[in-house]
Amino acid sequence: MKKRRSIADAAPAIAAAVIFFLTDMVLPPAIAGIVENTFVVSQVNMTHLCKETLVTVVNGQLPGPVINVTEGDSVVVHVVNKSPYNMTIHWHGVKQRLNCWADGVPMITQYPILPNQNFTYRFDVSGQEGTLWWHAHIPCLRATVHGAIVIRPRHGPSMYPFTKPHREIPIIIGEWWEVNLEELDMDLRYFVNDHFFSASTINGKLGDLYNCSGVVEDGYVLDVEPGRTYLLRVINAALYSEYYFKIAGHKFTVVAAGANYVEPYTTDVIAIAPGETIDALVVTNAPPGSYYMVALPSQPPKPDFQSPVLVARGTVKYADNHSPRNGTVALSSYRGQGGRGSPAGDVPVAPEMPDNHDASTSFYFHGNLRSLQHPLRLPAVPAQVDERIFITLGLGSVCRRGKSCKRGEGNEEEFMLVATMNNVSFELPAAMTPLLEAQYYHGSSVETLHELPDRPPRVYNFTDPALIPYGPKAAQLEMTSSKTMVARRFRYGTTVELVFQGTALMQAESNPMHLHGHDMYVLAQGFGNYEAERDVAKYNLVDPPMVNTVLVPRLGWVAVRFIADNPGVWFMHCHFEFHLSMGMAAVFIVEDGPTVDTSLPPPPVDFPTCGHADNPTPDECYLKTKKSESPRVNVF
Repeated sequence: MKKRRSIADAAPAIAAAVIFFLTDMVLPPAIAGIVENTFVVSQVNMTHLCKETLVTVVNGQLPGPVINVTEGDSVVVHVVNKSPYNMTIHWHGVKQRLNCWADGVPMITQYPILPNQNFTYRFDVSGQEGTLWWHAHIPCLRATVHGAIVIRPRHGPSMYPFTKPHREIPIIIGEWWEVNLEELDMDLRYFVNDHFFSASTINGKLGDLYNCSGVVEDGYVLDVEPGRTYLLRVINAALYSEYYFKIAGHKFTVVAAGANYVEPYTTDVIAIAPGETIDALVVTNAPPGSYYMVALPSQPPKPDFQSPVLVARGTVKYADNHSPRNGTVALSSYRGQGGRGSPAGDVPVAPEMPDNHDASTSFYFHGNLRSLQHPLRLPAVPAQVDERIFITLGLGSVCRRGKSCKRGEGNEEEFMLVATMNNVSFELPAAMTPLLEAQYYHGSSVETLHELPDRPPRVYNFTDPALIPYGPKAAQLEMTSSKTMVARRFRYGTTVELVFQGTALMQAESNPMHLHGHDMYVLAQGFGNYEAERDVAKYNLVDPPMVNTVLVPRLGWVAVRFIADNPGVWFMHCHFEFHLSMGMAAVFIVEDGPTVDTSLPPPPVDFPTCGHADNPTPDECYLKTKKSESPRVNVF
């Protein structure tokens, strides 16, 4: 449910002259609006693969409703929690400028919304255009509690820096789970890796590669007209997998990533990791017929764990009795698997997909992104770096229940595998005030923080394949530590350079790293071990892409910069759910600047600080928080 009302005094007139692709345009004043939505979180039964599954969704939909706004609008979302779970909603990629209170991370920025309670989020989307998304920030529930956020230019689609599309279509790639997602999270925390999703999905549909008692599942169908341009807003909402996405007989022109415009480039495949969004134009200039759109999950090769290759398949279907307007291609060009080679046949044409172990296609796809010169682009890449942090990403082990333990002494049950950043795994205390509230009222006196180190404790060949299977080499490196609230504190305006280094320690996954509240300049990436003396020369300081989620390639590295100019407490974490549940996370605290306009305002008047009637003030709550008084929640 949603409604929109304009506010005449909500925004000043936009400057009369806007430089837009070397063309001067005089634009009329724009009126910002308030876009209201009501999200009712509840459980419904859905049937796939001959099995009825109880699923937590928003407004009875999977995916959930699209939030459609224009740049500069204010957004109000009333969340009504009728599910049996604690709930928060994170607005993935929304910068929340001076509005960290609305970021939606339980026990980091707020108490969770308990069952049968309500909460209202308020934020704006100034200075952003493109595709973002929203999702639950409760363990594993984002698998079904998610939806798109579409931010259009204030002065309409004619202001797109590309061909005005005939239609715009969100394409959400996800997973269908037949297990209890709360139990899945608990198993992930203890590395019980015997659960896997049952199918991949496109816009909630499995497609005809799956069947139930001989009856194939429905697939998503995109009906198109010949000779038109369509804007696909592609989102990866999956818990486990990066995906390769293709449409047989068609090419994509990528125009944006993470709600930032990029220099258009043409490709026949999109590589998209969990948390990422890609905007791509598709021109329907193929012969009339039907064409499969395919989402293929990728994974590292052996000796890493091998999961089933579960492909989702939808269909692009041309309207009947029309011919292409913008050029045709011979039918013989479309011979492919799954069809008779003719688009006019009964079976849609299938694309040739990359190998599911192929990492180079993803590497080159992400490496081709370049930022587009545009009025909404942030300032040039900062040349001066104030802090540099080198972060290794991998697995490790800790002793359960605080005991000392040593491998090979018949006490394997005393060990627990964890995911780490610089050999430290993030852990949330069982009872506490949300960190943002504690930081706002008590600042540096907060005692539960453990600093994220500048570098790992040991230097070794981080990408040595011999470390993937557990053995003598891995045993020497696996012991790590689990710390409550691993964090890093930055002064306002600090320019931070992060180098994320993937490792082979007991796994060789890629890592989609998401930073809340900020965009990151992606300077360079590479395979193997990062070497500053060699790799700094590769940095793109002219037009690097800006993203909120950056993919660290398998057995490789990526270098990013961001400016810590948004005061608050911001989560940084891997968007693979198994890594997040196991602790691959940290908190970045950005301190207030010198003025009111550079300082975090107090919480909104209706914000549930403390959340307990017997602790009415933040000071009392901070001093009196007890386990019996705090909701039992997980941060992830």
